[in-house]
Amino acid sequence: MIDRLVSGPPPGGRIRFAGLSGTTELALPDLYRRSGHVARYLLSQGVRAGDRIGILAANGLEWVLLDLAALRLKVETAGLEPGKFRPTPELMAAYGMRLLFTDQHAAGPGIVPIGDVPAAAEGGGAPLPEVRYAPDDVTTIKFTSGSTGPPKGLAATVGSIDGSLAAVQEIFQHVPGDDLFVFLPLSLLQQRYWIYSALLHGHDVTLTNYVAAMSAMARTRPTVVMGVPAFFDTARLEVERRAGSTDPEALREAARELFGGRIRYLWTGSAPANPATLSFFDDCGLPIYEGYGLNETCIATKNHPGAHRRGSVGRAVRGKEILIDADGVINVRSDRPVNTRYAYAEPGASERIFLPGGIVRTGDLGRLDEDGYLYVLGRADDTIVLGNGKKVVVRPVEERMKAHPAIAECVVYCPGETELVAVVSPARVPADTAAIAAHLDEVNRAGDPDERLRRVVVAAEPFSIANGLLTSQYKPKRRQVYAAHADQIADPKEGVHAH
Repeated sequence: MIDRLVSGPPPGGRIRFAGLSGTTELALPDLYRRSGHVARYLLSQGVRAGDRIGILAANGLEWVLLDLAALRLKVETAGLEPGKFRPTPELMAAYGMRLLFTDQHAAGPGIVPIGDVPAAAEGGGAPLPEVRYAPDDVTTIKFTSGSTGPPKGLAATVGSIDGSLAAVQEIFQHVPGDDLFVFLPLSLLQQRYWIYSALLHGHDVTLTNYVAAMSAMARTRPTVVMGVPAFFDTARLEVERRAGSTDPEALREAARELFGGRIRYLWTGSAPANPATLSFFDDCGLPIYEGYGLNETCIATKNHPGAHRRGSVGRAVRGKEILIDADGVINVRSDRPVNTRYAYAEPGASERIFLPGGIVRTGDLGRLDEDGYLYVLGRADDTIVLGNGKKVVVRPVEERMKAHPAIAECVVYCPGETELVAVVSPARVPADTAAIAAHLDEVNRAGDPDERLRRVVVAAEPFSIANGLLTSQYKPKRRQVYAAHADQIADPKEGVHAH
């Protein structure tokens, strides 16, 4: 598929760039032509096949053009997330970049303002060298989310990208007339997949950012929205606010209005989804499908039309196999692995996760039902051993707490191995501590005695990417949340206490 993508302009389709103040659009054949001009610009700067460029910038036209131009030259990219990296000569040296394109203020040899990229349409120029990719060739360095420690760098192979694109197209059949809505950072490789899909299959794609996403949907009227659970939780609250009632028809109309009225389906993954939110959108006539995967595996399982079981994250997609080991940990075997080790990580990191035979040990606990649907039960590392020897998997406890609309996120700890204490991020400020206290008691009554929370610490400042407590995929960073609230977690007098 990557060879097809770089071999010539697509037959049709468009890409739109949506901001808070408006939307611009570009025909995909024109995007392809412009990428050729950018490729010639890279050649003029001394970049050659086998080199690597870095892109550290917000979503935008230049990001897309640089990525496509690099593919057409067989140049690797390093997708660097703003806020996680700083544009410095040291960063370039650490990751072997010839040039680093950024929208941040920076100076140094090889650091180029992304606005200098020639994004305007220009004709002519010498033909570009023809390129062909082998399955083990690398197109990009992608980085893990950092939810469990410093980000690790992983070289993504063409075979893995081809396999994922083919598997998604097989189950969702994106066609001309579809418009895939993308707002997560393009530094996340999977977000670029939807642009590649548009170039391959001739459908539309709309690119925006998290801040503008909610206002842009009604204006751009997508057919598919690719989001994370936190986004859909926020969208649910907005639908309820607009409806002003619990009447099902009012909620359906408000949901259609928010999402633009053309939704074919909603896609969620990257973190556990709130079951109540999934049911809410299904009831509103917007089917939402949850899936599962890691940076190290790409998409592994997915619910989809014709194969959908609520509560699961779907069945293995083509080219993937789910294996549950003796400890209950999910392992994913790929016909075309993303890679067999990290390109950049601390010593021993690759050996802990990459196993022989294209197998990745995910670190998540799970089970398969009789029909092959996968249920994720929690992180193996987040299994707490109490002083009485009882093992508690904290994810179900966290999910039960998050089911209340007053709570956006919940992370459970066990200070002194004697009691469970949760830190919750409030859905609104000021926090509704009375509702949180009442919900705490309900959760405790419904759970196993060893799973009961002694108290809840309510964060004064909600978890966010800006304060370093959420990843770019809106997953809590457990270590950072603990560090920010360590004194309150340790103090038995702090927090909302259970009765």
